[in-house]
Amino acid sequence: MYSSSGKQRDWLLVLTFSVLTVFLYFLPTGFEKNKDDDAVRCKARILTVDNANIQNFGLIQKGEQELDLKILDGKFKGERFDAHNQLMGQLDRDKLFKEGDAAYVILTLDGDGRVIFVNPQAHYRLGLEMILLGLFAGLLILFGGRTGLKALLSFVFTGMTIWKVLVPLLLKGVPPVWLALGVVAALSAVVIFLVAGVNRTGVTAFLGALLGVLSSCVLAVYFTKAFHIHGAVMPFAETLLYVGYNHLDLAQIFTAGVFLASSGAVMDLAMDVAASMREVVEKKPGISRVEAVWSGIRVGRAVVGTMTTTLLLAYSGGYVTLLMSFMAQGIPLGSTFNFIYVAAEVLKTLVGSFGLVTVAPFTAVVGGLLLVRPEEKVFSAQTAEQV
Repeated sequence: MYSSSGKQRDWLLVLTFSVLTVFLYFLPTGFEKNKDDDAVRCKARILTVDNANIQNFGLIQKGEQELDLKILDGKFKGERFDAHNQLMGQLDRDKLFKEGDAAYVILTLDGDGRVIFVNPQAHYRLGLEMILLGLFAGLLILFGGRTGLKALLSFVFTGMTIWKVLVPLLLKGVPPVWLALGVVAALSAVVIFLVAGVNRTGVTAFLGALLGVLSSCVLAVYFTKAFHIHGAVMPFAETLLYVGYNHLDLAQIFTAGVFLASSGAVMDLAMDVAASMREVVEKKPGISRVEAVWSGIRVGRAVVGTMTTTLLLAYSGGYVTLLMSFMAQGIPLGSTFNFIYVAAEVLKTLVGSFGLVTVAPFTAVVGGLLLVRPEEKVFSAQTAEQV
């Protein structure tokens, strides 16, 4: 149970990070363009489609669609324009509109503010994304109550930190590994302390998670070099180099991404072990540090098996078509796993799993030192938790 001072600390923390989240939203990254000077981004409805100039070449299509569309928002709302949708024969980039579709449109303006070019960039998805986010937020708060609200705040804060801090600083050439470590440490503190509160349980989970991430970081740095993975295996990595960011160290960015990707699961496991140890100490105030540590390790053993499998499924889901392609061509298993793209995913999975395996004993040891105190042999566990 929380004391009144503990509740006050919780709400003060929620208020603080709410303000920080809003601050991050409005924080300029330095990469903003003066897009409103020569372009307008808006939603449009496709009224008519002419596919006469499209040619079919097996699975791919080339040519262009001629579109008649109506702007649905912004200062050009209600106006109709002709547009052309160019098909390049690339299944992963081409889009094909049909009548009634909603499109995300970019209107290029001249110096007098008149539309000179209409680019139907993609199908409009922002509305559905906001609906999905609203459903997720509503369910989280409905199920979790106050804890769900704090979890939602940590979710939004994490997204803002990645977009407003991590990505811009990576583009500016800040050392990726050190930057990612700093970001993970900050996010771990925010997520854990928002959920667990500023107390010994939260500190235990935070230190355990941080030690687990550090172990993953060390392995990622070593094995990225040992595997000879240059970082260009990441999506759009080469595009960054071609558009003027050839100063970036893609290998280090890949390394940072390895332990960054597994840090959420590491935090989860650290919180599970810390919370379980707190329950044990509360139910048995006279427990020794050694007994508490072994209790934490036993909890970690029960959880770590499913968590490592979770990482395997999460990573393999992203490259299942690659594995299908190799199998369809009859390529031997040894050749498949020696291929750089597959080896990169193997590295992510195993290094991330290593961090998960180590975080349980790390958290158990920290918990034994912080959660079990001599005064708990005299005072109740509830009183000790509120100190």
